[in-house]
Amino acid sequence: MAAKKKDAGKSGSQTVTVRQIASPIGRQQDQHQTLKGLGLGKMNRTRTLEDTPSVRGMINKIRHLVTVVEA
Repeated sequence: MAAKKKDAGKSGSQTVTVRQIASPIGRQQDQHQTLKGLGLGKMNRTRTLEDTPSVRGMINKIRHLVTVVEA
């Protein structure tokens, strides 16, 4: 029996908006790479991303460098 796949292109998928509020200078290398992975890297840059457990984990890792913007 084949497992059903969730539709990845659903129009009603949840998103989260993240804004960088602190510099990665002097931080650990993995924190800097996490910022880059989220598409950030410069102060006050904002990205809207899918709200998945992996993205939430990345945000949690660098929660002192970013803020989640509520829409």
